[in-house]
Amino acid sequence: MIKIRQLALAAGAAAILVSCGPQGGLDFSNFDPDLRRWGGTGLDTAEAAARAQPRPAPDQRGVISYPGYQVAIARQGDTAATIAARLGLNAAELARYNAIEANTVLNAGAVVALPRRVAAGTSTAAPVLSSTGQVSDPFAGQGMKQPDVPAVAGAGTVTSQTLPASSQPKQHVVASGETAWSIARKYNVSANDLAQWNGLTQDMTLRVGQRLLIPVAGQSRPATAVVTAPGTGSPTPSPPSAAAPLPNEQTAPAASAVNKPSSPDLGKTRTAASGNGKFRMPANGAIIRTYQKGKNDGIDISAAPGSTVSAAGSGTVAAITRDTDQVPIVVVRHDGNLMTVYAGLEDVTVTKGQSVSAGTALGKTRSQGVVHFEVRNGFDSVDPEKYLN
Repeated sequence: MIKIRQLALAAGAAAILVSCGPQGGLDFSNFDPDLRRWGGTGLDTAEAAARAQPRPAPDQRGVISYPGYQVAIARQGDTAATIAARLGLNAAELARYNAIEANTVLNAGAVVALPRRVAAGTSTAAPVLSSTGQVSDPFAGQGMKQPDVPAVAGAGTVTSQTLPASSQPKQHVVASGETAWSIARKYNVSANDLAQWNGLTQDMTLRVGQRLLIPVAGQSRPATAVVTAPGTGSPTPSPPSAAAPLPNEQTAPAASAVNKPSSPDLGKTRTAASGNGKFRMPANGAIIRTYQKGKNDGIDISAAPGSTVSAAGSGTVAAITRDTDQVPIVVVRHDGNLMTVYAGLEDVTVTKGQSVSAGTALGKTRSQGVVHFEVRNGFDSVDPEKYLN
């Protein structure tokens, strides 16, 4: 079977489920779905991308302190200006250091890197509030040296500690063309952990110059060993025959013919709908590779080169992007939080945002003759055959 090389579908495709309309502001020009575990292409980093440990909790000001740097965690409604006012920093400098506008509202939980350290264990200037409770002057107090007054218990003290160097995550500054999925692959972490550590929204939107924390890998649980007293030796396991008699087996002569069990012929797997599912087959051909969670997050269909690849169901074209070999990938969003992904096609005939019906032509099968098809429910891949009719 000819493989579709280095497709990027597994983690990134899930992000299409969030707002893709004109109000969503989601830009798929650099869409980079992650298929690192598909197709035996040598990109299997499933073990390296094991779930990371939780991000450390910030102090009362929202600051996490590492030996080499500090970051602030945005609260609901925070901007660079309000964080700067809370920490006694210059708003313009903080915004410039993180490639954002000073008054841009940040996502709750977003990471804001500090251009220089702020003192730990001391009160900091708070923004001036109006009678309505809204920030009226987020730049109040900027440029003024904060008085070095000993903290009084219960009066604005801040409990803070610098975390050990071993727990300090790497920082990554987003460059043009990078996506959350390409960065996750670069550091062998999962895209979900990258999003949780940096307060990214479900669409994984990044900005050039944004500073990201790279999640610190979790620790595997050590194996439990049986400890014995010195000089007593290791315990000898009991053989199976000690608990139950050996089975009464009748061994056939070595020269006897071997009955080979029947095995499934994937080449004869159904080529058209046979159930009552939501979707139809996107291409006419045999299923030559079935779904395996974490190994092949879809099915591979052997289709004649130049044959039509059609939409499996009605929906909206959420994205049209390309893999690293510039092979088109089409993503269609459907009702019920479902999404279908089509790869291994050319001569795409639809456009982003177009409404399609079941059977609408999306493009043609490439000369390799393999169409990769996925169904996703939320962030999880599911077995497409359970949804085919």
